[in-house]
Amino acid sequence: MAKAAKENFPVASRLLPRDTRHHLLAVYGFARLVDDIGDEVAGDRVAALDWLDAEVDRVYTGTPTHPLMRRLVPTVRRFEIPPEPFRGLIAANRQDQEVNAYATFDDLAAYCDLSANPVGHLVLYVLEAATPERIRLSDSICTGLQLVEHWQDVAEDLARGRVYLPQEDLASFGCSRNDLAASPPGRAFRRLMAFEVRRARALLDEGAPLARHLGGRPGFAVAAFVAGGRSALDAIARAGYDVLSARPRPSVIVRAWTLVRTLADGTPR
Repeated sequence: MAKAAKENFPVASRLLPRDTRHHLLAVYGFARLVDDIGDEVAGDRVAALDWLDAEVDRVYTGTPTHPLMRRLVPTVRRFEIPPEPFRGLIAANRQDQEVNAYATFDDLAAYCDLSANPVGHLVLYVLEAATPERIRLSDSICTGLQLVEHWQDVAEDLARGRVYLPQEDLASFGCSRNDLAASPPGRAFRRLMAFEVRRARALLDEGAPLARHLGGRPGFAVAAFVAGGRSALDAIARAGYDVLSARPRPSVIVRAWTLVRTLADGTPR
């Protein structure tokens, strides 16, 4: 849980009421646990994910053994959260054990539908605001934020043996896997990243009206998520689309100014 404050886009925003944050941190604990199992645990990660799947069963039908899973039980019961978002996050990490590249953007978006969008669904359940339209808008934001993370972490992901940039896009811009290891990157890679930044920004813009739908402090929190994604994309652009030499990060001042501009755009009311 100590990692929560270090996230690029923290789930439990301090803009939200304390009780709401308590429940969102329980959701965050699960999301962090499944990611750590999928990326960092030693030994048989598939078996570890099987264990976590059984822990989800116990959340609904028994008593979980892991303290983070036990913490999740009151949240699930209070907000009547279905198991599907939890299963989706586990499925994404199963996929990570077998798939290390994506042929098309549609393939990558389908992965984001498992790895990112369920988090937005869980947040909406905790906010008691899970309607089909809000889930649709949330999916755009969550996929956009997931793409931001992927674009920031091209070099780190390559070191793990993963390439999230769609193979069709690499080919279209005349890039190969070897170009992802070049520092500084060449012109073709920079043009590719400019294209991917525009794609992620369009998704964030598409989902931004969710803040207006929610209103109040939840709406401001969503605006902050969108602003965080936008400022990260701006940082990539300011770095000349070089995400290979260093991980571009916006400063606190830039993130705050982007939030002000996002609010001024009339996103939340």
